[in-house]
Order: sequence, then C-alpha cells, then structure tokens
Amino acid sequence: MGTNPTPECVLFPELFRRPVMVRFDEPSMTSDGGLPLLKAVDEKLGLTQQVAQFLPDSRDPSRVEHDILAMLRQRVYGLAAGYADCNDAARLGGDPVFKMLLGRDPIRGADLATQPTLSRFENSFKVQDLRPLHDVLQNAVIESHRHRRRGQARVITIDLDTTVDPTHGAQQLALFNGFHGTWCFRPLLGFISFDKERDQYLCLTMLRSGRAPDKCGVLWVLERLVPKLRKAFPKARIRVRLDGGFSAPEILNFLDATPRLEYVVGMAKNKRLLARVRGPMAEARRLSKTSGESERVYGDCMYAARKWSGKRRLVVKAEVVRLQGREPKDNPRFVVTNMTKSPAWIYKHVYCERGDSENRIKELKNDLQIDRTSCSSFLANQFRVFMAAIAYILMQELRLSARRTGLATAQIGTLRNKLFKIGARVVVSARRTVFHFPAHFPYRAEWTRLALALGALT
Repeated sequence: MGTNPTPECVLFPELFRRPVMVRFDEPSMTSDGGLPLLKAVDEKLGLTQQVAQFLPDSRDPSRVEHDILAMLRQRVYGLAAGYADCNDAARLGGDPVFKMLLGRDPIRGADLATQPTLSRFENSFKVQDLRPLHDVLQNAVIESHRHRRRGQARVITIDLDTTVDPTHGAQQLALFNGFHGTWCFRPLLGFISFDKERDQYLCLTMLRSGRAPDKCGVLWVLERLVPKLRKAFPKARIRVRLDGGFSAPEILNFLDATPRLEYVVGMAKNKRLLARVRGPMAEARRLSKTSGESERVYGDCMYAARKWSGKRRLVVKAEVVRLQGREPKDNPRFVVTNMTKSPAWIYKHVYCERGDSENRIKELKNDLQIDRTSCSSFLANQFRVFMAAIAYILMQELRLSARRTGLATAQIGTLRNKLFKIGARVVVSARRTVFHFPAHFPYRAEWTRLALALGALT
C-alpha cells in the first residue's frame, strides 16, 4: 500500500454548484472489482496451477515470500486486467482484489510482489524449463474443448501464422528484418477451431528471432499437435491452413503422409505459376472490362515445384481488382491442397477464412500486449509471451461462458472494460468477503449471468 500519509486530493472550486473535492484515500476500494470472474475461469481450467508445476524454484525456501504460483498469477491476472508491465506492481501491490485473487486477505493481507521480484522471476528460467510449457498450453486448451464438446467434432482446423514484434532495445535475437524494415522478433502463433464455430482458440505462442523464416518450428509444432487432437477427437478430420511462407517441401511431405488430414497452403507467385494462370487471367480481364467491376475466375491444375517429390493439386484464383480512380490490377493467387472439392469452394470457404486469425493476433497485441518483449534476455521475453498467452486463453474461456449474453462476440478489451473495470468497496467480516458494486452498474445482468455460469450461486 502507499506510504504517503497525506492523501492525494484535487479541488474543483467553480465547476459545479458546490465545490467538489476528490480524495484518493479509500484503502478498501478497487477499480477492478469484476476480476473474480477471471479467477473462476482459471480454477475451472487449472491452467496457472499446471504451468506453475513445471517452473522450477531454486530459491532458499526459508526466505521465499512469494511462491512461483503467486507471481505467475499476479502477472497473468494483471495482463488480463490491462496492466502489461512489472512496473504496475508498484501501484497494484496493495489492491484488495489482486490480493484476494492470490489467496490473501484483501484488507490486512501482505502486499504482492514488487517489480524487482517479478523481474527476477521472469529472468530465472532456462530453455529446458520453458520447453514443456508449449505442451502444457496445448494440453489445457485441447482438454477444455474435448470436455466442452464431449470429444465430438467433424472437422478440427489448425491455423498457424506469423506476426512481427518490433523491438526498441538490445534484446537477444532481435534482428533487422528487411521485409518488415525494422529490428524485431517474428513470433509463430497457432490456433484451433471446431466445425463451423467462428472463434479460433489459441494453443501456441513461439517467440522466434527477427530473421526466422516462416517455416521455422512449424514441422515440430504439427508433429506434436496433430496426434494430440487425434487422441482427444478420434473421429474428427484434421484440416491445416497455412499462408504462402509455409509451403516448404518438408512441411508438404508431412501433410501428405498424415492420414485423414486435409490441407490448404498458400503458394508464393513465380514465373512458372504466372504462366499457368494466363488463360484464367485473360478471362477475368474480359469479364471485368464488361462489368466494370472486380471479377475473379477459379480453376485448378496439377503442379510440381522443383524440390517437390511429385505433383500436387493447385487451386488458382485469377482476379482483376478495380478501385475507383485507379487502373485495373491483376491479382493472381495460388493454393496447394489435397482436398477434392471445387476450386471456388476451397478458396472462398476454406482458405480465405484463415484470415480471421489476424483478428486474434490483433487482440493479443492490442489488448494483452503480447509484443511487450522488452527484456534483454530472449528466454525472459519468451516467458512473457507465454504469460500473455495464458491470459488470452483465460479470456477466451470467459468469452465462451458468455455465449448466451450480449458479450458472446465481444473483443478481449471490451470484455475487460465491461466485466472487470468495476469500482467496488471490499468489506471483510469473520464469515465472508463482500464486494459492493454500484447499484447502477450498466452491465449488471451480463456480469451476474456470467458469474452463475462459472459456478456462483444466487
């Protein structure tokens, strides 16, 4: 808690009919009164508990004040609530709701870990400590959805994508990338989705150097993820969707060799491919000239790149794009696939839907600051990425629990603002802890319904 004996206050002498004074002097209040919902989700999944079991603690037990689980939860819950940095610990260490979430008395309990303690925590792990966390996150997500869907799914789609994480310091493996024009990391992110559900569920966050090629780590991920999904959903078909940078021969060979697996993988343009699409492009230009609008023609052919082991089916989209005030522009696209349906259906209803993962990546960046990788150590930054992923998995589970409310499709930032950011007075008695929310809280119905869905009682 604060040590300044003089409460901060401001005075508005003439703004209203009477002078208005604002004091920051109420020790038992919080601005994040809705966070017990997040703790309920975490208890349901057991996610932070599982992760903490794999994190070693080399400290002297007799001198430990904040254990591994408490520090992990302090950082993960803080990220979910919008506090991205360890520096926020100096302001939140005495907050009653955060103390309660970590099992302490909200009023009389000891303050939480300070910024130096949390920074040492983030920088204390080695490669062998962090490697199992990939499996922990995947197993927790898959088991949650196996239980939710009772092991039943017709199609499970795996989407892998990369993003750029610009850096502004001397971080290890932050290298200059000419394509992005900046010093950066290039994280690999993975999502799974079920049947026709709109949401894609995060299951992988792998930080990589700034010059890592798109394919780096992809085969390792697929070799582990596909068998886990097979075991949890024995009757499901697995479908893999990848962008053009992932069309490496070793990845395509793995996809072809895996039974009951469909794939659609983008292909970068080259001279041979452009020659194959001359006929469809001529037809698209003719249609566009006649209609005055953008037009597209779909087709397919068998194609073999020089390093491939054989021919594969190639779906082609020959498109002419017309924008007002601009010249028509050719936009040919290519997708390699083993699916047998029509080219138009494969491109429009399978491959194009891959792009929704960009919205998930925007949530991770804008709402959970997964790109706040400002530690000097690469492993510490990888651990920060893990903690942001844990927070996102919890928030996605919270959004699932809200599927029968007006927040069923809300973005993570909207969920935080409407469900967590509630001013509350905390009152502790011998029998219970009571959170007093505003009587006119505008999202009272949604909050209550969500709480009941997560195990609360009326």
